[in-house]
Amino acid sequence: MSQESSIVDVKHTGKPRRFVFLLMENFTMLCFAAAIESLRIANRTAGKQIYRWTIISEGGEEAVCSNGCAFKVDSDLVELERDDTIILCGGIDIQAATTKRILNWVRREARRGASMGGLCTAGYSLAKAGLLDNKRATIHWENQDSFAEEFPEVTLTKSVFVVDGNRITTAGGTASLDLMIKLIADDHGEELANAVADQLIYSAIRTDQDTQRLSIPTRIGVRHPKLSRVIQMMEQNIEEPISPAILAKEVGMSTRQLERLFRRYLSRSPKRYYMELRLQKARNLLMQTDMTVINVALACGFASPSHFSKCYRSHYDTTPYRERGSHGARLSV
Repeated sequence: MSQESSIVDVKHTGKPRRFVFLLMENFTMLCFAAAIESLRIANRTAGKQIYRWTIISEGGEEAVCSNGCAFKVDSDLVELERDDTIILCGGIDIQAATTKRILNWVRREARRGASMGGLCTAGYSLAKAGLLDNKRATIHWENQDSFAEEFPEVTLTKSVFVVDGNRITTAGGTASLDLMIKLIADDHGEELANAVADQLIYSAIRTDQDTQRLSIPTRIGVRHPKLSRVIQMMEQNIEEPISPAILAKEVGMSTRQLERLFRRYLSRSPKRYYMELRLQKARNLLMQTDMTVINVALACGFASPSHFSKCYRSHYDTTPYRERGSHGARLSV
């Protein structure tokens, strides 16, 4: 990285704010790197140490992220300073990474008054510890279905990050960069935060009002307002599917016109597309929760387990029961 061209004047006389990064098993490197690099650059741009950090893990030895890289850490799950900001770094298989020892540790530190955050999927760990009850939160879009089923007491949003009091969650990926830029701005002003973003060549800073997924037109590669509206209604009504006739009526067209629209742009019928959305949610629930197959079927709009199993096998070439079993076997390795 190039030498910073100028120092941003930061009036800071207190002790540096300390972040404690807990690297959980299979954490996502990008989220962690974006967060800690933002703090490093903030110090360099301010010309003084306004932030410091330490890295910990369960066991206090090395932590391995989801791409296989290993990181040395500073300590085990020790007692921290009261004004620390604790950031849990999650990734894949977050349920397995959220151990009883970690849950007990974060609950204890939360009782002592620490601010607590979760990057990527680590919002699950905070919710499992009961630290997000009656709070707004977010989590990576791939985990939203299972999170909503397991933690109804949490107000789940689709934002890239959420700060609700002393609880912080992000959606993963570069969202931790958006979060850190906001925290730096809150601590030391917009000028320093913008200078950090400039150093990172990050020109599209998002706020907590931005959603984490691409818009429907961008996602499907088609800019057709009526098609986008129908897909949005499908995504919002998985548990109780809406008939193609009602969907068509809602956007002011006939069922036949809706059929032609889907076949032209998506090469499948509305019924087929809707089924694929429901089965995708079902697979997420099977892989990420302990919900019974029957309850997964009901949550995805299937009236009977047999019909669900038939549709699932047709699409994924395996049964829901085998999917659940093979995922459990992978987790136990």
